Parts: sequence; structure tokens; C-alpha cells
Amino acid sequence: MKFVSTIVGIILFILFFGFALKNTQEVDLHFFLNYELRGPLVLMLLAFFVAGAALGILAVTPTVFRHRRESSQHKDTIEALQSVARTSTVQPQPDSVNTQH
Repeated sequence: MKFVSTIVGIILFILFFGFALKNTQEVDLHFFLNYELRGPLVLMLLAFFVAGAALGILAVTPTVFRHRRESSQHKDTIEALQSVARTSTVQPQPDSVNTQH
């Protein structure tokens, strides 16, 4: 499996590298307040991809922390219940068994 993923990674790298070599022309980005940015198309695409990925991670971060906090609370509850069950001297009652035929 590691060999296959390495081959796929190499193929993707070659494809993206070829894409970068084919898209080196200069582009202009026009922002508000007459702000303009010039640069190679491939670098503009890379910058916006990285910015989008960073914003996506920031958007998911509160949910991840909430799930971690809830998981920690659930683990604490389970540990407390297990410790109570270990220290309990009351034996559970057996199920009723009908011995009459």
C-alpha cells in the first residue's frame, strides 16, 4: 500500500509541476480601493488555495475543541462510574430462573 501511495504521490507531483510550468504568465488581481496585485498565475492560485485551506481549518477548530471537551467529560463520567462499580459491595441480583416445569 505504501508503494502505491508513493507512486500516486509522484504522479500528482509531476502533474502539478507541469501545470505550474504551463501557467507562468503574469496576472493582475484587482481589489477594492484601487489596490492591485501582480504575479504569476500559478503563485496566485497557490496563495488562494493555501488561504482557503487555512480559513477552512479555522472554521472547523471550534467544533474540534467542543468534541474534545465533550469526549473528556464522557471519559471522566465513565471512570467515575467504573470506580463506583469496583468499590460497591452490593452484589447484583441474579436473574429470576423458573425451576418449575
